[in-house]
Amino acid sequence: MKFDILNRFSGEVQFSAEIDCKADDLPSVKLGMAVKVAVKESADLRSANLYGANLYGANLYGANLYGANLYGANLYGADLRSANLYGANLYGANLYGADLRSANLRSANLYGADLRSANLYGADLRSANLKDAKDADLVIAQTRILPAGSLIGWKKCRDNVIVKLRIPEEARRSHAFGRKCRAEFADVIEIIGAEEAISSHDGVTVYRAGERVTPDSFDDNWQEECASGIHFFITKEEAENY
Repeated sequence: MKFDILNRFSGEVQFSAEIDCKADDLPSVKLGMAVKVAVKESADLRSANLYGANLYGANLYGANLYGANLYGANLYGADLRSANLYGANLYGANLYGADLRSANLRSANLYGADLRSANLYGADLRSANLKDAKDADLVIAQTRILPAGSLIGWKKCRDNVIVKLRIPEEARRSHAFGRKCRAEFADVIEIIGAEEAISSHDGVTVYRAGERVTPDSFDDNWQEECASGIHFFITKEEAENY
């Protein structure tokens, strides 16, 4: 039978799939089957209405689900590696045991989602809503990249000048779900490409070898990636390419 996937905003048909199912199968089952066909055919499912879809164990590798409505969807054990779920609505979705490695979940709504046993290694969770999500604390812990103690950081300043920093053990540090980090203060070890470096952010802060640099304030809210603090990366390569 023919089954249509609709756009969540316009209600227009976004994809029509031929599925092999019984007439009395639940709509969630039919929708899930249609989604599998769509993904197999590399169809555009951006902003699709996939409310409550049964996608148990589905192969959704690399699927483009940007802004899709997956409210209450059953994604138990689904393969969502490298899937684009930017801004998707996954409110209350069942993601138990799902493989979300390298998935783009930036700005996704995961309120109340079941993330138990899900693999989120390398997933982008910046600005994602994880309120009341099951196992959210473990998910957050898996994304932590900042060790305790003293560490080396790298920063790009104006005119592509690179600054090598030491973040002292006593300095508070933070990072959200991305790779950019913040520190309460830092000691400048080396300037690469100039005698001194000037912040490309405010154009005022000056970095000189042998000096400590301290921002006007430091925001403890780890979810605010661009909040106040000395911004840096863990690797020189990331700073150079920022």
